Amino acid sequence: MNKTQTQLTTNTWVTATWQEYIQTIQDPTYEKAKSYYHKGKLRIEMSPLGNDHANDHAVITIAVGLFAATRNINLNFKDNCTYRKTGFREAQPDVSCYIGENANVIPRGTSIINLDIYPPPNLVIEVANTSLPDDKGEKRLLYEAMNVSEYWIVDVQNLEIIAFAVTNGGSRKIDQSQVLSGLPISLLEEALQRSCQTNQGQVYPWLLKEFQEINAQ
Repeated sequence: MNKTQTQLTTNTWVTATWQEYIQTIQDPTYEKAKSYYHKGKLRIEMSPLGNDHANDHAVITIAVGLFAATRNINLNFKDNCTYRKTGFREAQPDVSCYIGENANVIPRGTSIINLDIYPPPNLVIEVANTSLPDDKGEKRLLYEAMNVSEYWIVDVQNLEIIAFAVTNGGSRKIDQSQVLSGLPISLLEEALQRSCQTNQGQVYPWLLKEFQEINAQ
């Protein structure tokens, strides 16, 4: 990255050192931006988040919370939280989650989560409207390197969820969550589709009933 560059190209990966990345995210211009760093490149996302992105973000987060509640699964969500391995990588996923024995591993008062001290989240979710190719590509590689357990991409335009299990630095597509055992990805997709036809106050009671039926099997 050219240090004399007055305006950074956003929403794309730009070659930069770690020091240049830190200088960039400390610039007040990017105070409200999302930032990523991986393999000597930075990405600053400044795209406005519209209604569809916000709707799907809410539906997925609450759906996972409802499922965990019906299964007595311990979990803690993080919304746009920063994860950092100094000098190597950084990410700010739309949603991330610590599950089970890791639910309370991050103490209150922690700012940036230092991956040299704490484990990565069990589940990472990116809600993709205009960023889908990158979420399926470079960010997928980033989360593989972070060694998260599971990575979901919510495709806003197609109302689909692309879910991956991450093991040994690689990932494979899955149809059912492994970190939330018994949760079919297709049911979450149906919840997204229903949220376009009615309000969320109608979707969640339906979803809760579906979860209860799964648990009764």
